[in-house]
Amino acid sequence: MPILDSHALEFFSRSTEQTRRLGMRLGALLQSGDCICLSGDLGAGKTTFVQGIAQGWGSLDPVSSPTFVLVNQYRRPAGESLYHLDAYRIASPMEAEDLEPDAMLAQGALVIEWAERIQQILPKERLWVQLRWLADEHRGMLLTPTGCRYEILMDTVRQRMIGV
Repeated sequence: MPILDSHALEFFSRSTEQTRRLGMRLGALLQSGDCICLSGDLGAGKTTFVQGIAQGWGSLDPVSSPTFVLVNQYRRPAGESLYHLDAYRIASPMEAEDLEPDAMLAQGALVIEWAERIQQILPKERLWVQLRWLADEHRGMLLTPTGCRYEILMDTVRQRMIGV
């Protein structure tokens, strides 16, 4: 287990609804240009977490896994976009570059499932969320910020969750 820095947040979810609610808290704070990277095995709760992010962000669109289409775009009433990229079927970081993640970040926020597969092309500053299956309904999550924007984001999430 890594030693947590003062901005990281470790969270244990006891239900899919709790996983979704943490995503909602994060989603409500996202801004255009934000990059949220998700990693974890199949069934770890990545898509459930993204459903919460999109709901908190204010998406008009239902969330589904973009495994076969690679990228889903969700809209808000004001026209902003949240992009949801699934790198599971992407063969290489160069193939991911063809999807133009930089353009997605310029137009909205970007959430990436299986981000470890394309880590080389991701922005240096980002929020990394490691999800792991613990038991039937239980998941462990480690949210690790890299960069000032994401440190502030995690501090705000922590403050809203537990007041610390």
